Amino acid sequence: MTTLYHNPRCSKSRQALQLLEEEGETIEIIKYLETPPSHQELKQVIELLGIKPIALIRTNEAAWKENYKGKALTDDELIDAMIKYPKLIERPIAIKGTHAVIGRPPQKVLDIL
Repeated sequence: MTTLYHNPRCSKSRQALQLLEEEGETIEIIKYLETPPSHQELKQVIELLGIKPIALIRTNEAAWKENYKGKALTDDELIDAMIKYPKLIERPIAIKGTHAVIGRPPQKVLDIL
């Protein structure tokens, strides 16, 4: 089973979902804008991705520019910002077992199969 952190309004996220469906993958869809992950869940996702929290943040979003840009934030503060403003989370994120990828471009989700 693959878990997909998904935003149905995002074309890249929709494309990633379609690619996984075409592969016959069983998918657990998490609409993270409706149900943001907990601090611990997001921390685990970041660890699986093997990145720093700042690498998962969409820094062109208004919420980032208005509230955080130019501030020195700890990793935990960055995670808290993504929970408070889930639009800041880069998408889509696909997870299978101990492997995770950001689906940019969408074809990257196939790397974890």
